[in-house]
Amino acid sequence: MSGDSQQDGGPLLSEFPEVGYPEWRALAEESLGGAPFEKRLVTHLVEGIDLKPIYRAEDVEGLEFARSLPGFPPFVRGARAAGHLRDGWEISQELTCPEPLEFNMAARHDVDRGLNGINMVLDRATRNGHDPDWAKPGDVGVWGMSVATLEDLHKALDGIDLEKVSLFVRSGSSALPFAALLVALARKRGKSLEKLRGCIEMDPIGVVAHQGALPHSFDQAYSEMRELLVWAVGNAPGLETICVHGRAWYEGGGHAVHGLGFTLATGAEYLREMMRRGLTVDQVATHMRFALTVGSRFFVEIAKLRAARMLWARLVQVLGGSQDAQRLRIHVRTGQWNKTIFDPYVNMLRTTTEAFSGVLGGCDSMQVGPFDEVVRFSDEFSRRIARNTQLILHEECRLDRVIDPAGGSWFIESLTADLAKRGWELFQEVERRGGMAAAMRAGFPQSEIASAAAVQAKKVAQRSKIIVGTNQYVHGPEEPLPGSNFDGAAFRKKRAAQIEAYRTSSDNRRNTEVMAGLSRIVEAGPGEVLEACVAAVRAGATLGEVTRTLRIQDRPDEPMPPVTICRVTEGYEKLRLAVIEHGRRAGGRPKVFLAAMGPLRQHKARADFSRGFFEVAGFSVVGGSGYADAEAAAAAAADSGAAIVVICSTDETYPDLVPPLVAALRAKMPGVILVLAGYPKDQIEAHKATGVDEFIHVRSDALETLTRLAKRAGVAA
Repeated sequence: MSGDSQQDGGPLLSEFPEVGYPEWRALAEESLGGAPFEKRLVTHLVEGIDLKPIYRAEDVEGLEFARSLPGFPPFVRGARAAGHLRDGWEISQELTCPEPLEFNMAARHDVDRGLNGINMVLDRATRNGHDPDWAKPGDVGVWGMSVATLEDLHKALDGIDLEKVSLFVRSGSSALPFAALLVALARKRGKSLEKLRGCIEMDPIGVVAHQGALPHSFDQAYSEMRELLVWAVGNAPGLETICVHGRAWYEGGGHAVHGLGFTLATGAEYLREMMRRGLTVDQVATHMRFALTVGSRFFVEIAKLRAARMLWARLVQVLGGSQDAQRLRIHVRTGQWNKTIFDPYVNMLRTTTEAFSGVLGGCDSMQVGPFDEVVRFSDEFSRRIARNTQLILHEECRLDRVIDPAGGSWFIESLTADLAKRGWELFQEVERRGGMAAAMRAGFPQSEIASAAAVQAKKVAQRSKIIVGTNQYVHGPEEPLPGSNFDGAAFRKKRAAQIEAYRTSSDNRRNTEVMAGLSRIVEAGPGEVLEACVAAVRAGATLGEVTRTLRIQDRPDEPMPPVTICRVTEGYEKLRLAVIEHGRRAGGRPKVFLAAMGPLRQHKARADFSRGFFEVAGFSVVGGSGYADAEAAAAAAADSGAAIVVICSTDETYPDLVPPLVAALRAKMPGVILVLAGYPKDQIEAHKATGVDEFIHVRSDALETLTRLAKRAGVAA
């Protein structure tokens, strides 16, 4: 292009002819060499959405939200007009330390190094409202902190400025009693309740999804939810009290549409229940937060978060909520479904992309899981890496300086619309079934999640879905990370003794004040319950005593089937651990010998495939290369001491090669398991008749095949 044409205002590169979509598609189909366009270049998502290889302006025609701006309905592009420019997203971290003092050390250390939000994970006993001496042994201190008294909470939060650090409390069924402890502590320290930030999480449906039951009735849960919410509206406007968790739907194996539909239905149920108890949509919605889990599908997760804001705005608007009430606040957590105990440092890479998608999707706060969280209590190193992942995105990548960078992408906008459409349809299906609680009693969400999980597990078993380091590209000689040496029984005994001593104080005046305080909880009217609980706590009542008093006349509802929380890698990991344990007992890992026959070009592809196939189960793969005849290969196999021998060559050479090789192997190794690499359909029966036991190939269910072979070799039960 000449300089004159640019000065004259001519379009850049105007001398090149315009190329339209038909011409591009024709060229693309030509490059596929006859393979179907839809099969090779269209990606079929588990949500039922087909991703095109290229998106155009035509794909977003009619999408009104695509022309919206950040901070304006339907808030697809962000709840705040300035995005993260002013405050950034809150960098939080879950701390699962069992003891208050240990929790405090970790919290203060991490806050000094960039954390501005603390996720306090309570142990199951505390979440259920049980003091340690009343709780089941396996519920105390396991994957969370044991808190029973105001002194416990003081120890845990000593040196933490409650006016400056957001506090997210995984409080389960004990949100109201725990809130009483927190309010009592804030007042004792002279802190402004109006400056409290974070969320004391009430999510009864989420608890049932995880545990199958509540320690009280749904009606009691909603009564406590109302009391805590009414108090927060009047005293702590910056404190959220309802959190809709999507974690069960993701960690159970569900997909993005499940996360959108079921969390939206849960949020709708909470709105309705609070409105029935006299609160307005605005009062409820402005004290709610959604906690959504993100996985490794980068673009899907970005679109999911954007779709969640749009759907919530639509729902709140329909119910008469104001524009401010339509702004959804999203806490993002990296998931565990795809995390591995083998090659665990790869988990750092997974959480990096997940955190990236969370920020681009517009999270308000985020928790990045430490790489070892599926193995043990995370240490300072793993927490530091997780924390620094967010700090790098914030301080070095400067993602706080851009607002909705995904906005305007024809691909992202189209995918957002598709996910929102299907999420709304699932929400409507739940509503037709009577709402979320009714649907769960009938087992509908649980069944949907189980079906989706089975599909994903099958893909991983067949290795059509790759989990790096687990079902492909494994680090062969690796040993798993050591677990935690936490003694739950000893910890429970210690905590129980502490609380028993606290409760049986010889101070009769204090005991009298505790009893009087608990009596006032029973007598408290609507809107007075939280303050009565605070008074009882300040008098010395324990969290368990407050909880029992609140529910003195309540009875739990019938349990429901919970969602099965798991990780998609567990099948491979269980097999590999069994093989490793057998190796420890036997003095070495069981061996697989590769009988790679003929020149390199003849056997290499299948030898490489076979090595990778068996290494995912923890076998030690050995063998030479390019055996010229059956006797040489059989002699080397016998010398190796392998329990399994894999014949590696080509379909063309197998008819002549296999019979003499099998005969030689059987003569030298009578009990050996013989495997053929490949699946030549017209030869299968002949090879079986010769003595081949198994065939491995790219369409094999690798997990099923390896488990069967390990059992046959006597290395797995």
